[in-house]
Amino acid sequence: MKVLLTGAAGFIGFHTTIALLERGIQVVGLDNLNDYYDVNLKRARLSQLTAHPNFCFAGGNIADRDFLDSTFKTQEPTHVINLAAQAGVRYSIENPRSYVESNLVGFLNILEGCRHHDVQHLVYASSSSVYGANTNMPFSVHNGVDHPLSLYAASKKSNEMMAHAYSHLYGLPTTGLRFFTVYGPWGRPDMSLFLFVRNILAGEPIKIFNNGNHARDFTYIDDIVDGILRSLFQVATADSIWSGSNPDPATSQAPFRIYNLGNNQPVELMYFIKCIEEAVGKTAKLEMLPLQPGDVPKTCADIETTSADLGFSPKTPIEQGIKNFVEWYASYYNER
Repeated sequence: MKVLLTGAAGFIGFHTTIALLERGIQVVGLDNLNDYYDVNLKRARLSQLTAHPNFCFAGGNIADRDFLDSTFKTQEPTHVINLAAQAGVRYSIENPRSYVESNLVGFLNILEGCRHHDVQHLVYASSSSVYGANTNMPFSVHNGVDHPLSLYAASKKSNEMMAHAYSHLYGLPTTGLRFFTVYGPWGRPDMSLFLFVRNILAGEPIKIFNNGNHARDFTYIDDIVDGILRSLFQVATADSIWSGSNPDPATSQAPFRIYNLGNNQPVELMYFIKCIEEAVGKTAKLEMLPLQPGDVPKTCADIETTSADLGFSPKTPIEQGIKNFVEWYASYYNER
């Protein structure tokens, strides 16, 4: 097995690469090290990966067709994990074109590379954002997701549809993973946990949207990585009982699968903040704000199918996960 992993210097990509390397698997890590957030953090992650003999770094953009095609030709990966994407719901409102370039054009290039180079399995990141205006909780992969509330969500839904087309046309096994609010050490600076810890330590207020009436299915990074690896090792297959007269969105007569990777235990935002305060040892100053465009009040993952098919079972409670992050943050930034 040789895995081409895109977004290797990103939060989830970094942790997934480490897990693959620990299992003795060769990894070609691809990343363009863009400046969406602190490039130094990405370089710090990357420096831990490049020291490993089974890791090879390829610097470039998945939207660059020639670069990506050359990488497939020279590296000859057997499997691909696509975690490279322009992330962020709110950012997509301000910078829509960057999402088309990375999440649509880039993903097409990934599909074409897999198609033409006999890749055995493509695993790619989708998002809980695809559930959009759905209010039926918990969110199930067997329900339709046709009402996205942001371009980011629409781009991830588009990835799932594009993957299905390639699975159908070319027999390419594809598995899409809908991540639910991933957090943990080495996390993204634009995510709430990172922002809250930084501001609380600095004595600055934290922004609380929807006046605190939020709940999120926070999922610890180790549990997410476990789900990614389980899906990678279980190649997507056709569903023998799939019917076009009553189509299941999560499976197909093609080798195509969609899974939720969540904790199935939504955490109220105010309790989330309480856990951070306890881990940091300081009280937060709150700035209450209305619901932001593109946001949803609550997320909750139905992981019954993921557990049944992959044996996925998240294990990290929110209190421990936040403590782990705060300890990493204090060590990395020499703060307390």
